[in-house]
Amino acid sequence: MTMVLHEQATGHERAVRSALFGVALVSSFAQFGAVASLNDVSTHFGAHQNLLHVKALIGLSGSQIALGLAILRLASLGTLFFTSLGDRRARSRVLTTVLYAGLVLTVLAAFSPSYWAFVLIFALARPLLGSASALAQVLTVEHSRGHRVGMMAVLTAGGGIGAGLAAVLHGVVRGPNSFRWLFALAVIPLLVMPFVLRALRGVTAVRASDTRLGRVPQQLRGSVAVMAGVAFAVGAIGGPANGFAFVYGEGVQHIAPASMSLLVLLCAVTGLVGLLAGNGLSKRFGLRRTLAGAIILVAASATFAYGGGKYEFMSGYLIGIGVSGAMSPVLATLAIQIFPRNNRATCAGWVLVSGVLGATIGLELFGYLVDVLPSAHAWRVAGVLTFWPALGLLGLLPRVVEHYRD
Repeated sequence: MTMVLHEQATGHERAVRSALFGVALVSSFAQFGAVASLNDVSTHFGAHQNLLHVKALIGLSGSQIALGLAILRLASLGTLFFTSLGDRRARSRVLTTVLYAGLVLTVLAAFSPSYWAFVLIFALARPLLGSASALAQVLTVEHSRGHRVGMMAVLTAGGGIGAGLAAVLHGVVRGPNSFRWLFALAVIPLLVMPFVLRALRGVTAVRASDTRLGRVPQQLRGSVAVMAGVAFAVGAIGGPANGFAFVYGEGVQHIAPASMSLLVLLCAVTGLVGLLAGNGLSKRFGLRRTLAGAIILVAASATFAYGGGKYEFMSGYLIGIGVSGAMSPVLATLAIQIFPRNNRATCAGWVLVSGVLGATIGLELFGYLVDVLPSAHAWRVAGVLTFWPALGLLGLLPRVVEHYRD
């Protein structure tokens, strides 16, 4: 990928990008561990009953799991505070601090005594790890020249590798306390990252903003609102589509954890194809058209994945990851580069918050529908009623102006 996305850079620039790649990988690994191990956590802390709905299969009801996931998503609202600090303090220093704190909490999650304690600890870690990812994206845009989607795709690949690593380890490390071992492994990046992040010490800081944390200048609020609407739609679709994947695959379709790990490895291939396709398509058709098409395909693949048996789920999941690979760097680039340098982190924080709200609503609606609909068609209908209405927000995209602001 680095050959395809080649860009002339000095030794220091390459070191900075490598450090940001490491941040994306590590923060994604820590965050995705909660999703990958959710079926194990539910089974470990839940109580199986002879009931004809999802609770009989996975130990906790769809609403309980959705509430836990929604709490994790809502906790990400705290990301706005830390990303706004990135416009007032040295971004590299804020990034380093929140990353270390989030990894410490991830390690502590290994000692969770109950499901809700697990949720609480990850709720504290989520905004810290999310802020690290968001600030890494901002720094990537600011240290990229020319077509920025290419470098953002590399960063997205780092996040995909981190998530895939968490999923693979989830399938390999099995046992009654397997999820605890997965979270405890976060101690490794906690020890390694101080050496990786040395390259960020020389990153130039932006001029400190004199406005309140989280405040957006009047002239930028319209653009923020438009991008926030698009991010809301992406969250409403991607939140439940990804959040319930391991619960549905392992708990409902009875796919073995080892097979799920293999599926994630195959997703690395489709994800890479998606990253390269998104970079090429955005050059040819522009960011807005590429983003709109990708979001529609994500909704279609997610509906297909939850609408049939295990093979439909696996193929739909593979396609969805591939399309998401095309979508994610385009969305991140568009949501950052259209704003002035001194306000980028704060504006990106608001867009991220809107995505969190969309994911929260999507998760709750999807989980509720799975519980109340007839079991034979619950997942399929829940997907249709959750994913497709959100696509109406794509009508906001024509109002986005594609240009660089430095």
